[in-house]
Amino acid sequence: MAEADVQASVNGKQPEPRRNEKTGNVVSTKMQKTIVVEVEMRKVHPKYKRVIKRNKKFYAHDERNAAHVGDVVRIRETRPLSKLKRWNLEEVVRRSTLAQAEETARAAE
Repeated sequence: MAEADVQASVNGKQPEPRRNEKTGNVVSTKMQKTIVVEVEMRKVHPKYKRVIKRNKKFYAHDERNAAHVGDVVRIRETRPLSKLKRWNLEEVVRRSTLAQAEETARAAE
């Protein structure tokens, strides 16, 4: 660990802080420059040893409105941007078939 700090100080660059990343489905794009991403987390119950699925919604900043409902996206933790937004859209991992159909319809016009 100390070697990485020494290398960073020698190069003159600060090491980029590790930010939490999550992958989930876009549930809503009704707000401007904001998407709602639902992440499914699977956890083993401590007593019964069964896998439990938990869903949690995260509000993420989407500067270019690139994501559509149904897309699978990767979001990264960032500084607080508003009351609820603490995440930033990193990339669209997979487009939904509905979003692809809309893009082809726009291109045909």
